[in-house]
Amino acid sequence: MADEDEINLDDDGSTGTSGKRGGAGDFFSGLLKWIIIGLAAVIVIVVVVVITVKITGKNNTSVTAIPTSDEYVSGQREIYDWYTSIGTIQTTTCDDIPATIRVDVALGYKKDDKATSTEITLRTVELKDFLRRYFSGKTAAELRNTNNEDNLKNELKNGINDKILSSSRIRDVVFLQKDVIEQN
Repeated sequence: MADEDEINLDDDGSTGTSGKRGGAGDFFSGLLKWIIIGLAAVIVIVVVVVITVKITGKNNTSVTAIPTSDEYVSGQREIYDWYTSIGTIQTTTCDDIPATIRVDVALGYKKDDKATSTEITLRTVELKDFLRRYFSGKTAAELRNTNNEDNLKNELKNGINDKILSSSRIRDVVFLQKDVIEQN
């Protein structure tokens, strides 16, 4: 029968019986071969990553943002002179049932700026009128909302600089007093 005949392709003339050649020696040499291949792969990967990081690191600029505002250059906020002689402004709001608003405003300007101080003093009557008209155009809810206070201050500062002062500028506005009194 043809299935029972073994074909031996080895040149040594031995029979086709399979047996262990070297046994444990072949196992350890195969294991050693795979360990060396694994270590070589890890070394290649590490070298490629290190080189890539060095190349990309040279092209990147620092990501840290450095504040460039004049406020932070000197390490502290600018110190202002304050004009507090306007007095208390009292008016009513534009609500259906108007509320009474009582406000005392201080204007901040550049330290030792005599021109701004003089112009504010000369235009005190105009400032009082502007402040009265500004607050009478607001609702009680707008004036009572503490989250809206920065917006009110910016509007006042820009309005005074644009409409009242001609040769100088104020830098800040603060409320020394701000009372909203509603009628019941």
